[in-house]
Amino acid sequence: MKIFTVVGARPQFIKAAVVSRKLRETYNEVLVHTGQHYDYNMSEVFFEELSIPKPDYNLGVSGGSHAKMTAEMMIALENVLLKEKPDCVLLYGDTNSTLAAALTAVKLHIPIGHVEAGNRLGTLGNPEEINRICTDHVSTLLMCCTQSSLDFLTREGLENRAVLVGDPMYDAFLYYGDRLSQDILAGIVGFDKHIIEIPQEYYYLTCHREENTHSDEPLYEILNAMQSLDAPTVYPVHPRNMEVVRSLCKTHGFDKIMPIKPVGYLSSIALIKDSKKIVTDSGGVQREAFFAKKQCVTVFDYVVWPETMVGNANQLAKPKTDDIIDKLALPVKWDNTYNPFGDGNAGEKIAKAIEGLRLKA
Repeated sequence: MKIFTVVGARPQFIKAAVVSRKLRETYNEVLVHTGQHYDYNMSEVFFEELSIPKPDYNLGVSGGSHAKMTAEMMIALENVLLKEKPDCVLLYGDTNSTLAAALTAVKLHIPIGHVEAGNRLGTLGNPEEINRICTDHVSTLLMCCTQSSLDFLTREGLENRAVLVGDPMYDAFLYYGDRLSQDILAGIVGFDKHIIEIPQEYYYLTCHREENTHSDEPLYEILNAMQSLDAPTVYPVHPRNMEVVRSLCKTHGFDKIMPIKPVGYLSSIALIKDSKKIVTDSGGVQREAFFAKKQCVTVFDYVVWPETMVGNANQLAKPKTDDIIDKLALPVKWDNTYNPFGDGNAGEKIAKAIEGLRLKA
C-alpha cells in the first residue's frame, strides 16, 4: 500500500516524524514537502534533528496570497499524484498545504486520511478554520487527537468517518523530550548572529499569528507585558517579523526581551521545559506547555485546545499588557491523572487506522 504524505509547515514535520516511523514498518510512503515553510530553521533543521526521511518531492511553493499559494500547490500536487498513483493521501493539521492536497486528491478520487481532524474555533474569520472544515468534509478517514474534536465531527454528521487516535504531538514530546542533550541550548543564535547565553530563569514567548503581528500595536502590548516580568523573555522570532521586533525593542527600550532566530523542535522543547511560564499564540506550543506542565497564556480570541484550559493551566488573553500580566499571575492547579491527549501511541494507532483506508474510496 502506497501512502502519499503531504507536509509543508513545522508542526506537520513534527507529527510526520512520529507517524512516518510507524508507517514505514508496513507501508511504502512517498513524502512530499510543499515548501510552505522554506527557511532552514523552520524546515530543514526539523528533518535533520528528528531523522525524518528526506522528502521524495519538494514542490518549492511558498509566499503569496492564500489563493495563489493554494492554487500553485494544487497544480504541483496533481502532477505528482498522477505520477505516483498512491492508494491514499495522508494529511496533517490545517495549513494551506493541507487544503491544497485535500482538494487535489478528492478530485482525483484518491482516499484521504486527515490527522488532527475535528478541531473547531467557531469562526470563518480564521483561515486555518476554513482549511480544517473543507479538509474534514472531503476526507475519507478522520483521525482525532481528542474527544472534543470527535464531538465536533459528530455534530457535523461525520462521526462514521472518525476515530480517536490521540495526539502525535504528545508522542513526539515524550519520545524526543527524553532524548535532549545537556548542551542543547548552547548554540542558540540571536538577531546579531552571535551565540547567546540562555539565563537560568526566563519566560518563553512565541508570537507569529497575523492577528498579533499585522501592526505594531498588538506586538508592542505583548512585548511590553514581557518586559514588565521578573525575568528575561526568550523569543524566537518568525523571519517576517524580525525587523519589526528589532525596531520595537530599540524604540521602547525592551532590554529584557531576548529575540532569537527560529529554533528547531529539540531546542524549542528544551526552552519550554526549562522556562518559568509561557506566552504564545501557537496551537502547538500551548499543547507542549501543557505536556510540560508549564503555565501558559495564549494571546488569541478563541479556544483552540479546550483540553488545556483547566485549572488555569492555559488561559486566553487579549493582546493587552495588563490582561497578559493578570493571567500570568493566577495560580495553577495541575491534575496528574488528567491526560486528554492519549497514551503516547498515536503514531501506531494512525498507522493501524489507515489499513482499511484503501477500501473506503
